[in-house]
Amino acid sequence: MSEKEKDLAVVDTTAKDQEETAEEVEMLIKFKKPYTFDKVEYTEIDLSGLDDLQASDMIAVNKIMARSAAGIDVMPEVSLEYACNLAAKATKMPVEFFLQLPPKEAMKVKNRVMAFLFGSE
Repeated sequence: MSEKEKDLAVVDTTAKDQEETAEEVEMLIKFKKPYTFDKVEYTEIDLSGLDDLQASDMIAVNKIMARSAAGIDVMPEVSLEYACNLAAKATKMPVEFFLQLPPKEAMKVKNRVMAFLFGSE
């Protein structure tokens, strides 16, 4: 292997490491200001647990939503309620944690969950 090829291999490995780190950081949502839930102050929430969920978790969330919805929701996975329920499963936090978030923080969670679900592979 030539010296140039070695340098390119090092650069390629570093780029992959940075990419993986960026993916991990992407799942961490930092709150603009501290959020208090059950007398505990949170400055961020880690959604990396989404990687560990299964289709059965998504089905369970669909069933929860079906019980509370008045009509048929064609694409429940794009709703804020779905994102809150899925985030609760991923973090093992009560869903109320997410339902009581300030609107902008709740939208960060929704966008991150949707990006996870619909992101390109």
